[in-house]
Amino acid sequence: MKTIAQELSSMRYPGRGILLGVHPDGNHAVIAYFIMGRSENSRNRVFVTEGDGIRTQAYDPSKMKDPHLIIYAPVRVSGKRTIVTNGDQTDTIFDGFAAGLTFEQALRSRVYEDDAPNFTPRISGLVDTEDGLKLSLHIIKKSAECDSAVRFHYDYEAPQAGFAKLIHTYTSASDALESFTGEPKTLTVPDCGLDAFTELVWNALDADNKISLFTRYIDARTGAFDTRVVNKYN
Repeated sequence: MKTIAQELSSMRYPGRGILLGVHPDGNHAVIAYFIMGRSENSRNRVFVTEGDGIRTQAYDPSKMKDPHLIIYAPVRVSGKRTIVTNGDQTDTIFDGFAAGLTFEQALRSRVYEDDAPNFTPRISGLVDTEDGLKLSLHIIKKSAECDSAVRFHYDYEAPQAGFAKLIHTYTSASDALESFTGEPKTLTVPDCGLDAFTELVWNALDADNKISLFTRYIDARTGAFDTRVVNKYN
């Protein structure tokens, strides 16, 4: 089984990625969300804090060509549930919770991104500390045969301390980007504080393509959390 650093450093362009896990102490949920970019528009971004979550923002507003699929809130908190996604489906899930829907039900109204020819998958994660610690991951991809959406949902109702699950948008760095395939990857979580964890993840990401990183530790007993944000252009 690979460590987080080993897995991330082996990939030149995984796109955007969500990692959810449990610290070796068994008491804290671990979150990492990163974005990468190849085009000038996608690279022109930073993470900024907003309430209990974050949003993306243009680093240089004069160079922003198209905010579509670029500007969104990757992280929002609803009660004791922390939502992490790679697009504006964060708001869909947040509003779905307010309407009494589950994580999976809320995402039924969404499909993959409309960025032909890539048709980037929508990846979403949830950390729920309402009654113990539960983790969920979800991916919506374009079918290889037609324009239909294919959905995969993963619930981890008793996640093991010291391990995390990683999902990301792409498996390839070729011109024709290939969508993530298979189940979320299982990786080991280091026994360290949030600063060291953040540095480990950031340093493992490809230096040419990494843009921003969000990390958070959540105390599963109290809901208290600690957050770090790293931006390439700050």
